[in-house]
This record gives sequence, C-alpha cells and structure tokens, in this order.
Amino acid sequence: MNIAFLCVPIACAMPLLLTIVAKRGGHRDDTPYDNREPRLWLSNLSGWPRRANAAQQNSWEALPIFIAGVLMASHANVPQATLDFWAVWFIAMRVAYAILYIADRSNLRSLAWALALLAPLRLMIAVI
Repeated sequence: MNIAFLCVPIACAMPLLLTIVAKRGGHRDDTPYDNREPRLWLSNLSGWPRRANAAQQNSWEALPIFIAGVLMASHANVPQATLDFWAVWFIAMRVAYAILYIADRSNLRSLAWALALLAPLRLMIAVI
C-alpha cells in the first residue's frame, strides 16, 4: 500500500470537512445558511466558525505544494519509507494546524503551519 498516495485524498478532504465545521458552527436561527451566496455568508461568521473557514481556505492553498511534492518524489523514486513519513507528517501537522486555528492558538498554529510546510519541501529537495 502506498501510504503517501493515500494521504493525498485525505489532504483533499480536509478543507471540505473544515467547511462543514464552519457552516454547522455558524448556523444560527437568526442567520440561516444562504446557499445562494455561501462565500458572503461564510465571510460574515465570527468566532471559531470564522476561524474554521479560514483554516479551510488555507487548506486549499496548501494542497498544490503537497501534491506536487508527493508526485515529484514518487516519480524520482525517493524511498517509499521517506515518502510515506513526510506525507503522514504533513497530514498530522495540517490536522494540528486546523485544531489550533479553531482553538485560537495563533502562535502554535503558525508553528504547525511551518512544520507542515517542511514535508513537501523535503520531498522536493529529495528529488534534487
């Protein structure tokens, strides 16, 4: 089983799950969810639902570099154990990032973001 390739759809699912968290947390009787303008509705959230939405947006932004790192390393025959380690590392740090973002722990969140970024960068460097 290619664990690194399994991590790619997991990483793709993370922003979708965070969107659900933001929408459910932001749904109130006085401001029901508006599917006609979901981005406007999401931009008007506050508190942890707003932070969940921000984590969702950042998760989309992190996807291309992660996918590129995994594909580059796989194509260059980087050892599977190395590829799997860094892919799992990325997922773990991105989960920590999302939790810390929602919990409003900004300094730790930034650390988790940086630690997650190490994974695709390390995979790309392994190709060189």
